Amino acid sequence: MALFGSATPAASTTPSQGDLSKDIPLASPPEDSVSDISFSPQSEHLAVSSWDKKVRIYEIDAQGQSQGKAMFEHEGPVLNCAWSKDGTKVFGAGADKAARMFDVSSQQTTQVAAHDQPVRCVEVIEVNNAPMLVTGSWDKTVKYWDLRQQSPAATLACQDRVYSMSVKDKLLVIGTADRYINIVNLNDPGKFYKTLQSPLKWQTRVVSCFSGGDGFAVGSIEGRCAIQYVEEKDSSLNFSFKCHRQTPPSTRDPASVYSVNAISFHPVHGTFSTAGSDGTFHFWDKDAKHRLKGYPETGQTIAATAFNRNGNIFAYAMSYDWSKGYTQHTPQSINKIMLHPVNGDECKPRAGPKKR
Repeated sequence: MALFGSATPAASTTPSQGDLSKDIPLASPPEDSVSDISFSPQSEHLAVSSWDKKVRIYEIDAQGQSQGKAMFEHEGPVLNCAWSKDGTKVFGAGADKAARMFDVSSQQTTQVAAHDQPVRCVEVIEVNNAPMLVTGSWDKTVKYWDLRQQSPAATLACQDRVYSMSVKDKLLVIGTADRYINIVNLNDPGKFYKTLQSPLKWQTRVVSCFSGGDGFAVGSIEGRCAIQYVEEKDSSLNFSFKCHRQTPPSTRDPASVYSVNAISFHPVHGTFSTAGSDGTFHFWDKDAKHRLKGYPETGQTIAATAFNRNGNIFAYAMSYDWSKGYTQHTPQSINKIMLHPVNGDECKPRAGPKKR
């Protein structure tokens, strides 16, 4: 049985046009802007961080119905969230300059990290087979935390404020202001393995590691995405492409360019999604350099996305991303998280040249 019932596409869809008609809204979403969403690696639970200072945890059943199961609070807006590998703990990164840990079984919240400025990113890593937390802050540092002690196990000084981080296996990628990208090999976590500037010309919005852990994607405010491999031997496979742009009817008018807010890699197929301020998301095959599906405008900017552990649910948060300033944020602004059932070949790679 297909997730969320019937997998039959709407009659109006084309092979490259995706269908949103089976998407189901998450029950009781946050009342303020959503900053991040993250699925448990062990179960169908979704963590949602938001500007209302809370991280909420929802349970999703096979029909796509959801209910809130737990919630914990920061003392300021929560900017990022992540799960422990065993699915027993949820972490939040806050504008209150702290990272906090919520124990799902005991329902207890503990502060586990501190910075001099807001904590923008939080990820769970393994170093020498031991779980650790890594936090990135606007104080221009990345810190590693052994949860059994209060002070950081190590600190990395970055060139500028940390805007985005991503981890896969032994690869940690850190995107900062001024377009710097730092790459860390977690076999040697105390130093940068490589540092480069983004191949994109404008501010980095998001970095996301490939499913194979051998490279990463970068999204920027200029409606572009770059595919970047870590090792020099694979550099011929690096490329960038335009996305989240609207072409005007007249060639004399400039194209409308939108920020790429979120990039998520499919855990099984290695394909990926982009989502942006234009209110759309797309699925892509990086190896074939091919767009698999594009989806209709949702009517609100998309701030965050995530695939669940086996890739049959794609969640996207429709929430104002402040890309047009405070004047465009109105009481009518939508805060909604949708659950899209990934059916058929939506995210399956196409035949084409593959990385050897």
